[in-house]
Amino acid sequence: MAKSNLAVSKNSATPATGAEVRRLSRSGTLDGQTAGLAPGYVQGNLAILPRDWAEEFLRFCQANPKPCPLLGMSEPGNPAIPSLGEDLDIRTDIPRYRVWKNGEIVGEPFDLTSIWRDDLVSFVIGCSFSFEEALLQNDVPIRHIALETNVPMYRTNIPTVRAGRFHGPMVVSMRPLKPADAIRAIQITTRLPAVHGAPVHLGLPAEIGIEDLGKPDYGDPVPIEAGELPVFWACGVTPQAAIAAARPPFAITHSPGKMLVTDLKNTELALF
Repeated sequence: MAKSNLAVSKNSATPATGAEVRRLSRSGTLDGQTAGLAPGYVQGNLAILPRDWAEEFLRFCQANPKPCPLLGMSEPGNPAIPSLGEDLDIRTDIPRYRVWKNGEIVGEPFDLTSIWRDDLVSFVIGCSFSFEEALLQNDVPIRHIALETNVPMYRTNIPTVRAGRFHGPMVVSMRPLKPADAIRAIQITTRLPAVHGAPVHLGLPAEIGIEDLGKPDYGDPVPIEAGELPVFWACGVTPQAAIAAARPPFAITHSPGKMLVTDLKNTELALF
């Protein structure tokens, strides 16, 4: 099914629930980043791997909880993950996917129905889009939401902990903030480890291997105004770097910025 190139803007009718976002995707009317959609509902990154690679990937997530906080996983071949959503079909309910073969991206389809296999295991990993709601509620501005663009994401020189064949650099997302807002953001996101928790770095991007903030590896660049610091959170696109390094014969991920929106509430994830 061909989808229209529709990204629901803040000036349009915003989907109110995760189920509504999934229905828009499944029906072929949503092909846009999901930041700001379905306020209050947990969003997740996706990685799908064959069963004979899934155990190692699970260990990779467990060894790297900052970039890969696991929200849920499926049984082999089952496109449903009941703990994350009623009537959830992982094959159709994300705006756009990436298909990988031997560590290379070979396609970005809108649904997976024609390539689904009985040996595939789906992993849903916490996403920073979920903690953005808490930031906005506390008057911490989010530049990419204001500009209606995707969050900028960067490969770093921070290594992940290897698990079997999976390894690679941590990917981070960046939000420019004034120092007072950065302090508040640290306080807020520390309470949300299931969606990456506190930042891993702020200021001095060269120290984590980022040479040019204007050229993100994923997503879109955003301006950094005078008096602002770049603040970096571990990012759920990290598994894509690990898949590129491990080179499994077949894998599927989400297209960066286009997430699975679940039926879980963000308030359920807070520690205190």
